[in-house]
Amino acid sequence: MRKSCGLSLWISAILLTMLPFAHAEVKWTQPHGFKIVNKAVINAPPETVWYDFVNNIDAWWPKDHSWWGEKGTFSLTPKAGGCFCEVSGDNSAEHMRVVFVAKETQLTMVGGLGPLQGMGMYGALNWQFNPKETGTEVTLTYTVQGADKNAFDKLAPIVDEVQGIQLSGLINYTSKAQ
Repeated sequence: MRKSCGLSLWISAILLTMLPFAHAEVKWTQPHGFKIVNKAVINAPPETVWYDFVNNIDAWWPKDHSWWGEKGTFSLTPKAGGCFCEVSGDNSAEHMRVVFVAKETQLTMVGGLGPLQGMGMYGALNWQFNPKETGTEVTLTYTVQGADKNAFDKLAPIVDEVQGIQLSGLINYTSKAQ
């Protein structure tokens, strides 16, 4: 979020290849938006993945995708109207607002992550947790719209990579905790 230079994106892309596999796809781009989907299976039951997702977000959300790096602390309130927020001393940011919760199954937030906020872009970020024989399939879908009609073809692949890094953070955290 706070780092937007080409070097950060290059490093993020390299790190993404070293993390557990997450299937990523830009579903579509249009003049006023895009939709991306990232999927992965975590070798843990939905209640464990959900617990880590909600209660340990500060431990697994990548600090290089925050406003204040290591000084920032993330929290997620899993109820309608709840906040996905970051605090650092007297500084604070609402990254997204929770609009839907089905415990251990789905959580939807709305807003613009990171620099998308300042660009006037807004979206729905949906986390789905589906039980599988091998654990929990997590599907992360972000549908974004906004005013910069020329940016979406360029932004969608970058946001897709970053979402993959964030999902991999949850995978790594939950896998190590098992």
